[in-house]
Amino acid sequence: MKTRRFIVILSLLLCTFLSFNPSIQQLAQFPDFQTQTKLAAPAISGFWSHVIQFNEVPAVKTLAGPTAQTVQLTYKLFGIFPLKSSEVEVMPEMSLVPGGESIGVTLQSKGVMVVGQAPVVGADGKKQFPARDAGIETGDVLLKINQEEVQSDQEVASLVNDAGKSQEGLQITFKHQGQVLVRTVHPVYCPDDNRYRIGLYVRDAAAGVGTLTYYDPATNKYGALGHVINDADTNQKIDVSSGQVVASDIHSIEKGRRGHPGEKVGSFDLGSSFSGTIEKNTRTGIFGTLQGKLKNPYFSKPIPVGWQTEVKTGPAKIYTVLHGEKIGEYSIDIERVMLNRTDSKNMVIRVTDPRLLAETGGIVQGMSGSPIVQNGKLIGAVTHVFVNDSSRGYGVFIENMLRDSGFLREGKAA
Repeated sequence: MKTRRFIVILSLLLCTFLSFNPSIQQLAQFPDFQTQTKLAAPAISGFWSHVIQFNEVPAVKTLAGPTAQTVQLTYKLFGIFPLKSSEVEVMPEMSLVPGGESIGVTLQSKGVMVVGQAPVVGADGKKQFPARDAGIETGDVLLKINQEEVQSDQEVASLVNDAGKSQEGLQITFKHQGQVLVRTVHPVYCPDDNRYRIGLYVRDAAAGVGTLTYYDPATNKYGALGHVINDADTNQKIDVSSGQVVASDIHSIEKGRRGHPGEKVGSFDLGSSFSGTIEKNTRTGIFGTLQGKLKNPYFSKPIPVGWQTEVKTGPAKIYTVLHGEKIGEYSIDIERVMLNRTDSKNMVIRVTDPRLLAETGGIVQGMSGSPIVQNGKLIGAVTHVFVNDSSRGYGVFIENMLRDSGFLREGKAA
């Protein structure tokens, strides 16, 4: 009877464990995995911690950049009965210099984006839409005209006019909703302008002001903004052909209010002490290489990176420029942490610093990318403001920025 009772109890324990089914996706940083593996158990301590065993899975070595190792966790009841296995990540130790510098951003797109359409009024007075009739829509990107790559609106206008004068159709290669298509468009002569047109408004570049998030002095790599750069009219992501960041001088602040986000008003400082390239435009920011000198009065050397599992609700600091090029430190409160999201909305933050609230009303445009530091670690960046409450907004995990930049490499099981 006792044996049967023991078997029943054991079965119930097994069912309880399997229904509990803990999901552990990430362990905090361990500088020396070989010697620290035994110390990992407290990070997942709980009812079943005494029956958990760790088995390391070798990770493929990479030539450069920190690597997140994949580790196999095996759960055993009483250290005997195997119940479940799962993979977790052991994050590497990493340090970066927080930013806070105001930057001017110019971005040249791959191809030329269609941002609007307008009728071409021909010699007969009729309104025509040559490009639209051929299937080209707002948000599409023109890549080639007659097999010739186009990079500027001037190039498009010139090729269209030349084809019209020759009474020839244009073979336009363009990207539409991720697909590359080819269509023939016939330009129409516009007497008012004395030139041929196809009825499109196009744009080849974007510019604005943002904030530097981090800088790695060992590689000169940087990250900024914390969110993607989209075209202002189409809200489509701009694919990068080339781009540049320089220091920006802030002249004034338009204070945010309910229903109307504020903004920083500034100008590009072309003679600044630093500049950089833009190599990637991703959902969590822009990334590239800097040259020159950066001076942050709050951080003379790199500080540790805090991974998403280390981010806690509670007080933190942000760093941003309100006047000229002087970086300031301001208090915020992290109200909510949303783990395992890969976009740029991972934290809900509230500005609590009375100085920042008095000058800006909270979060304003141009503050995107302002680094967030908590407990001495760089954990993320400011990304968005709530339209109906400018004191609150979103932040992105620094971990997500590092993944999208390619700086944090993935270690896969061998």
